Amino acid sequence: MPLRFKPAQALAHLRANDPQLGALIDRIGAFKLELKPADSLFEALLRSIVYQQLHGKAAATIHGRVLVELQLHGGPTPLALTKVSDAALRGAGLSGNKLLAVRDLAAKCLEGTVPSLDETNQFSDEELVTRLTAVRGVGPWTVHMLLIFYLGRSDVMPTGDFAIRLGFQKLYKKRKDPKPEAIIRHAKRWQPYRSVASWYLWRSLDPA
Repeated sequence: MPLRFKPAQALAHLRANDPQLGALIDRIGAFKLELKPADSLFEALLRSIVYQQLHGKAAATIHGRVLVELQLHGGPTPLALTKVSDAALRGAGLSGNKLLAVRDLAAKCLEGTVPSLDETNQFSDEELVTRLTAVRGVGPWTVHMLLIFYLGRSDVMPTGDFAIRLGFQKLYKKRKDPKPEAIIRHAKRWQPYRSVASWYLWRSLDPA
């Protein structure tokens, strides 16, 4: 899916409303967010669930094995997952909790709680957070990452992300770890481009 906003317009807004963030933008350079490919929210959330609390290489291996099992039943769809046995999913490397989570994900997709990609345009960010966190094992942080990196939403503020809080603390020279409420108050000046501001806070911690 394409970005739902124009980066140049977002950067102009952020520079005009927050000089300190504007200086960070100038230091880091162009906004280069690349959306992750996914044909469905099922695929995106399946990957998120598998990757939870795992290092990248181990998670990628397990995710690949799960996709192989799904391919035997038609591909990465909710219906295919209902046809894969618990034993096969455990053999792919899913823990008991993640097995329950992906089963619930498939059920929530089939019943319509989790919408299709086309249907996401009908829902606000808040509505999608409510719908998607109904899935076992999916919390607000996971949905915020999906909204930014898969759906390209412009105004997501993931205050539950440690790196966002650390980047904010460093940029604005706060003595203590800022509370989410403090970040949200400050970020009012970033609206409707809080996702873009968040991307720059993440990048500010990148040694490269």
